Amino acid sequence: MLVIRMQRTGRKGHAQFRVVVQDSRRTPTSGRIVAALGHFNPHTKEAAIDKEKASFYLGHGAQPSDRAARLLKAEGVKLPGWVKLESNKKRDIKNVEKLRKNQPKEETPAEEPAAEVTEEPAAETPAEETPAEDKSEEKKEA
Repeated sequence: MLVIRMQRTGRKGHAQFRVVVQDSRRTPTSGRIVAALGHFNPHTKEAAIDKEKASFYLGHGAQPSDRAARLLKAEGVKLPGWVKLESNKKRDIKNVEKLRKNQPKEETPAEEPAAEVTEEPAAETPAEETPAEDKSEEKKEA
């Protein structure tokens, strides 16, 4: 069976891909291909695909990989009805309770400094009362 897949080329860290038709029993890196349909550069998103060749092989039963099918569709190649493209996958969110939008609302910081100002005079008042307590203690001793 023939497949349409992407064959990685390019140097380490800078991948480029060939779109090739290959026997499904071969690995993409084996180099033994039936036909080369074009190329794709993922860094610039540039793709050049021979639409006539791609349509010919699709019409004769070559099965595209998921990524190759998306690329062929983006380039305007009409895919047969038996080719199933998965729509955008829904991803489940882990730990929904930890999201910022689900956290309780915080008070505005303008109210907090006002509360601190009122605490400062209160701290001075107990200092004034302590001498009065000392006087009452002196009276008890006498």
